[in-house]
Amino acid sequence: MTEPHSSLRGAVDLGALGQPAPAPAAGGGAGPTGAGGAGGAAAGGDPFASPVVVVGDDASFNQLVQRSVSVPALAVLWSSQSPQSRAALDVVVPAAERLQGRVQVVSIDLATNPGILQALRPPQMPITIGLLQGQAIPLFPDVPSAEDLDRVLAEFLQLAVKQGVTGRVEVGDLVAEQVEEELSPLHVEAYDAVERGDLAAAAAAFEQALTQNPSDEDARLGLAQVSLMARTQGVDLQQAREAAAADPTDVDAAIMVADLDVLGGHVEDAFARLVDVVRATQEDERARAKAHLLDLFEVVGAQDERVRRGRTALMSALF
Repeated sequence: MTEPHSSLRGAVDLGALGQPAPAPAAGGGAGPTGAGGAGGAAAGGDPFASPVVVVGDDASFNQLVQRSVSVPALAVLWSSQSPQSRAALDVVVPAAERLQGRVQVVSIDLATNPGILQALRPPQMPITIGLLQGQAIPLFPDVPSAEDLDRVLAEFLQLAVKQGVTGRVEVGDLVAEQVEEELSPLHVEAYDAVERGDLAAAAAAFEQALTQNPSDEDARLGLAQVSLMARTQGVDLQQAREAAAADPTDVDAAIMVADLDVLGGHVEDAFARLVDVVRATQEDERARAKAHLLDLFEVVGAQDERVRRGRTALMSALF
């Protein structure tokens, strides 16, 4: 089983606040979230009827990922072309229900969502990834055992608490809420602003937090992530890749694709792209590519092994 990452500073993806998909038509197949109740997955019913489940698609995925700034989520990637892969939901959903709203489950049928398939490029199906503060964290492939699942979820929620992601989804009488007493008021203000799509207000709150406490690492990371969100909003991934491929020395095009790669979890691809641009350019253009790569190192986090390797590659390209 793949162990969860020890650091949350990895893939970042952002958009508007996630919303549940519309209810399926009568007689339809696997569909979006239902009202949930006694017939939920834990009682052996349809996992899609559970109150902890939403269905993600190409249109809503970035929104659902961004919601993980407030509520931890598990994205179960399966395919209706391989019905047995849906068994992962039958294991993950009851485990999430036992956590009483501490984690959201996002069901994604890759057979009908090619955009997500292209962005995440899962090595197999089914596979479950954690979504936390807009970052994708590989958790486990295939259908986990109950013992492995409980252990991984415990570690995942410990990471969530460490990062201040303590919101809940509504389960029965439990109202979704952010446990604000565990966060500074400015951090709460920033997360609330991200949820309503006001990135400028979120950035202002994080900047104020840093003014009050220059050593506030969470505020620094939050500001870096919000900046990444802002500069990639509305960008078409395919068009961006085509522009970068047309001219490998186009620094602006390379920067945009690198940002999108970090958003999609392809951190090493992003670093390698900008290192290549540093090698291929001179003077001002080289300086811009280097500066942006250093910014992305900050977004991912100095302790991440990929950043250490990226710094080594950058030094090799410069000298």
